[in-house]
Amino acid sequence: MSAPSHARPGPVFFIGRAVLRPLLRLRFRPRIAGREHVPPAGPVLLVSNHLSGLDTILIPSFSPRKVQFLAKASLFHSRLGGWFFRQIGAIPVHREASSAAQAALDAGREVLAAGNVFAVFPEGSRSRDGRLYRGRAGAAWMALETGAAVVPVGLVGTNRKLSDPETGRPDPVAVRFGPPVPLDDLAGMPAGRARREATERIMAAIQALTGQQPADGHAAASGA
Repeated sequence: MSAPSHARPGPVFFIGRAVLRPLLRLRFRPRIAGREHVPPAGPVLLVSNHLSGLDTILIPSFSPRKVQFLAKASLFHSRLGGWFFRQIGAIPVHREASSAAQAALDAGREVLAAGNVFAVFPEGSRSRDGRLYRGRAGAAWMALETGAAVVPVGLVGTNRKLSDPETGRPDPVAVRFGPPVPLDDLAGMPAGRARREATERIMAAIQALTGQQPADGHAAASGA
């Protein structure tokens, strides 16, 4: 199997994480749970709910393994920006292109096929109201294509604009890694049906970690 064309996280990833962790702990006091559920080797797809931009910092900062993720291509335009984001393993995606969705899926599949960790938000965009929106099939497609372990991640309290209706205060920040979602029994099932069933299982696992109220539809695209 060929090596991935996308850069893997370099030294900057580890230096940045070493700096960020204490700062994040000091500022948000996040409660981290379930890191033992992330397999120590082999391809892993982290599937998470998405509440704010803080999510893309918390997951790689507290995952027990190096994590790669998608980032807007515009962040790579400057020489320094391109160097930095490639050093931390980010993969550029041109969201305005008609082929962006498939390019993102192909990039994720490439990372997983190389035995690495890739993080995605199955909702496709941030939840503005705190509810958990329906998942899109891309995460299920990558998982079924590669056989990667699918580890759900539940993020709580990362959108500081949302508050508990009873106390008026934001929920404490938490990052919860859950047990891998079982998908082996979907082998041999028609592809479309398998993706739908896998997506439902993934979203149910995330909801079990967060306790979010499920929404009936998909999240509106926000560029996030």
